[in-house]
Amino acid sequence: MTETRRRIEKVTVLINPLAGHGHAPGAGRRAVARLRERGVAVSEIIGTDADEAKELAARAIAGGTDALVVVGGDGAISIGLQAAALTDIPIGLVPAGTGNDHAREFGIPTGDPEAAADVVVDGLVQLSDLARITLEDSSIVWSGTIVASGFDSLVTERANRMSWPKGPMRYNLAMLAELAQLRPLSYRIELDDRIVDVDASLVAVGNGRSYGGGMLITPNASRSDGLLDVTVVGHGSRLRLVRLFPRVYKGTHIDLPEVQTFRSAHVRLVCEGITAYADGDRVGPLPISIDAVPDAVRILTRSRI
Repeated sequence: MTETRRRIEKVTVLINPLAGHGHAPGAGRRAVARLRERGVAVSEIIGTDADEAKELAARAIAGGTDALVVVGGDGAISIGLQAAALTDIPIGLVPAGTGNDHAREFGIPTGDPEAAADVVVDGLVQLSDLARITLEDSSIVWSGTIVASGFDSLVTERANRMSWPKGPMRYNLAMLAELAQLRPLSYRIELDDRIVDVDASLVAVGNGRSYGGGMLITPNASRSDGLLDVTVVGHGSRLRLVRLFPRVYKGTHIDLPEVQTFRSAHVRLVCEGITAYADGDRVGPLPISIDAVPDAVRILTRSRI
């Protein structure tokens, strides 16, 4: 995994004000103060929505900055990826979300904005693969961690439609509702060397290892091998699916007989009525194509992982 040093003198800081249940602005203030304390010039941007944030980030990169520093969770970092992919400008991470799976992948301190800011100033740049998702309308979305589809994306879709209750309980209720309606999902999965037709509960495609705050759904994925890891959970009973999820936090679910794993540079997913999510954000309906793009982004990291 290639690492280089870069002199960091001026940065653009993108803050997601809603990340971490509203804790991101406080983390952002602390990170900005540390950056300035260490002699770095800082410009701050806050978009009113994701589209504006992407536009502002892209404009900052085009205008010249030593790094794009993202304060927030995986959704905010995803905005940074859309702007910085295939450019020479690295992304710095100040974790301030609920999942922080990108930060885990790169060894960035969580709960310590000053330490995360120090990682930026130290300027160790690591190249990383990304997953490039192409939708049916030819639009492209970049993903750093997991492209999720199936039961987990159905739960997220339902939770997003619910106005009550607030917080984690909404997701829990959505999960119970989807469990009650659990059905086999007929997937066609096109890989480099085969086509897999399967009735599944979920299919996850990983450039990184985890989503949802440390759930190791593709535990053996590498960000530097030019390949995507695919985890397919076959359709089974509700009880079997519920028992599987605790094992995901250790990555041992892939040893279960109902779970298949594959590795491929190209993946196409086809399943009627299913929407894909990437890095926790909605991407769009299947079918989608996903390609591993080697060395597609530069990340400011603490050390070799």
